[in-house]
Formats: sequence, structure tokens, C-alpha cells
Amino acid sequence: MPDTANYDLAVYRLEKSQSCLNEAKLLLKNDCFMAAANRAYYAIFHSARAVLAIDGEDRKRHSGVIAYFREHYIKSGVFDKIYSYILQNAFEIRQEADYEDFYILSKEEAVQQVENAERFLTEIKKYIFSLK
Repeated sequence: MPDTANYDLAVYRLEKSQSCLNEAKLLLKNDCFMAAANRAYYAIFHSARAVLAIDGEDRKRHSGVIAYFREHYIKSGVFDKIYSYILQNAFEIRQEADYEDFYILSKEEAVQQVENAERFLTEIKKYIFSLK
């Protein structure tokens, strides 16, 4: 069982993730596709940070969170490789949507990002709540 403070931080980050997912769904419903993908990414990102909290770890950069998650949770088989793909794909889409000129995200792509965020968060919740 993880340290109580680490577990509490992980649960807090899950709540933050859920809030981002809820925002993504609202944005998607209002045809704000790039903003929905952004919030979906942050739902995934905060879910991954929740897992790092269990280990008493954190990283300052998004790439550091992704690398730690892959190294300690994907390569070790705690989570299926699909979750590495979901995290990386969401990161890349968020980067392009936020920083690239003329980037267009389709409704279908935005829907997929929100669905992936929900899948990712659900899997992370199962893992973290199984530790209590």
C-alpha cells in the first residue's frame, strides 16, 4: 500500500483529471474540437501524474511525466502498451493544436481524443483504487 500522503495526492490528481474530462465533453458538445482535445490531453496527463504520485515522483516537464510513466508502468507491464500510445498521441495532438498554424482537428479526431481520455482515466482509477 502506498504512503497515505502520496495516495491522497494521487486521488486529488484523479479528481483534477475527471474535471478536465468533463470540460472536454462540454467543449466537444459545443463543437470546440481543438479545445476539447486540449482538455482531453490534460485529463490523460493528470491521470499519469496521479500514478507518479503513488511513487512519490513528479516531473517538471510533460515529456518527463510521459517518460517515467512508460519506463515504470508500460515497460513493466502494469498497463498495456495501448496506454502509452494514447498518452503520446494526445500529447502530439495537443502540441499541434496549441502551437501549429493552420492545424485543423476534425470532429472525429476530437471525439476519439475524448474517448481515449475516458478510457485512460478509467484504467488509472482502477489501478490506484486497487492499491487502497
